[in-house]
Amino acid sequence: QAQLVESGGGLVQAGDSLRLSCAASGRTFSSYAMGWFRQPPGNEREFVAGIFWNGGGTSYADSVKGRFTISRDNAKNTVSLQMNSLKPEDTAVYYCAGRHGPVVGNWRTYDIWGQGTQVTVSS
Repeated sequence: QAQLVESGGGLVQAGDSLRLSCAASGRTFSSYAMGWFRQPPGNEREFVAGIFWNGGGTSYADSVKGRFTISRDNAKNTVSLQMNSLKPEDTAVYYCAGRHGPVVGNWRTYDIWGQGTQVTVSS
């Protein structure tokens, strides 16, 4: 089973960009659909973006469409989230997660999780 480690979070100003990365260990990474989720303070975990196992399809939450881009490199066992035009409401702990099967928005159906990385956007 793959293990996941996120990086790239930080404190930025509104309008700035950040790139989150998720590195996977293990030989089964390419078999997982991967998702990025976030959990704002005091709120439930929510779907941000997902990508199918072969990179052939992506899905985004309406709140990030046009601003965030998910990508993966199965040769390097990584999945990334490019976040542009950040807003204060994007402040959250961001998690990458993996599941077998298609990308879905329900975080409870994902089998493997990273530890999370904090993104804070100041106004």
